[in-house]
Amino acid sequence: MKISVARRAFTIIELLVVVSIISLLLAILVPALGRARDAALITQSIGNLNTMKAANMTYAADWSDRHFTAMPDDAGLVGGNCTAYVAQVACPSQQLLGFDSDGGLWGYWIAGALCPQGVGQCGNWAVLEPFTFAAPGSGGTGTTGTNPYTDCFGAYQMPNTKAFNPYVNNRFYDKSYYAPKDTVGTTACEFGFENEGEYTPNPTNNQFITFPTYIWSPVNMMAPGVFSNKQVNSAQWGRPNQAGPGGFKAPSFGLANNPELKVMMMEKLWLQNRGKAPGLNGNFATPRSWLFNEAYNSAPACLFIDGHTQVCAMNTAVNDDTRTATQNNADSSIAQQAKGLWHKGTPCGAGGWFSAGAGYDPLIDMRPTSFGILTVEGIIGRDILKAGN
Repeated sequence: MKISVARRAFTIIELLVVVSIISLLLAILVPALGRARDAALITQSIGNLNTMKAANMTYAADWSDRHFTAMPDDAGLVGGNCTAYVAQVACPSQQLLGFDSDGGLWGYWIAGALCPQGVGQCGNWAVLEPFTFAAPGSGGTGTTGTNPYTDCFGAYQMPNTKAFNPYVNNRFYDKSYYAPKDTVGTTACEFGFENEGEYTPNPTNNQFITFPTYIWSPVNMMAPGVFSNKQVNSAQWGRPNQAGPGGFKAPSFGLANNPELKVMMMEKLWLQNRGKAPGLNGNFATPRSWLFNEAYNSAPACLFIDGHTQVCAMNTAVNDDTRTATQNNADSSIAQQAKGLWHKGTPCGAGGWFSAGAGYDPLIDMRPTSFGILTVEGIIGRDILKAGN
């Protein structure tokens, strides 16, 4: 006996319903997947900062609880002048990058009467100084081509040099120094990740260096008096010799009054909440990557002195600074009025670390921030008012 089975095809209406359901699910799931991926990348960056935490704490254990410094402690004896130092005091420790796979040693060499190697120049003193108080584009280290960032430069942007990288992985180009969202940096130094040498020169231009995503807070690398709240205008800014012969001496971590509120390291670039922002900041003669403090909605991952990590919203930091300045104005015991959480009016721009007008949006241009960079009172000051913001 033959049994007939009725076959029924989908109608157009049923197909449209199925397509609509699939489209709705995609509309719900794709953004969620994007957010999950974004959160995973931030988690990876925080993992890198935890690696940096362990390295900094191990370094501090070896060096009497002190923050890393590349600068000679006694540089203040000659006012931080390189020519005088190498002629009268000593030859400083060189800022070395590492041996390449052929055995060649690369570094920023400094020469002078007391330096036996006889090669180098005092122009490289800028990579020993924690922070150079020079205006962006003024012809300092930031415009030589070896540094893609034109803002105030210094050793705080170089945590992967040979003086510190043995506490990480003994390599200059190591993925621990680069946030996964820093696609410009990670792409530019892919050649270094793949090479076995401690340092790998750029195969296209061996004078060009890709610096890490992560930077130290430079104020932690100098005596707190350099960033005293008594600084009132740009005329008083200069090298740390203004704090006396010990101005260049890196302080101990134990000196921090608010370790849970003082940044140790952070992402240098605007990586979170980029939206549809263009790839590079075109507000400079040579376009460069956006810095973390050039957008009101930027939120760099940060490592604090007490060891905790968090994402720090720049809009919250700006509001904290405004609130602090308002409180200081109302307190007659504060010597310098209108002082917030960071210094303004420095040679590094009207807002502190960069020139007014360099920001992505008007909110950050009107209220520019030097969060973590020029903190009032240095390591004993605060970068935020509440941990976990």
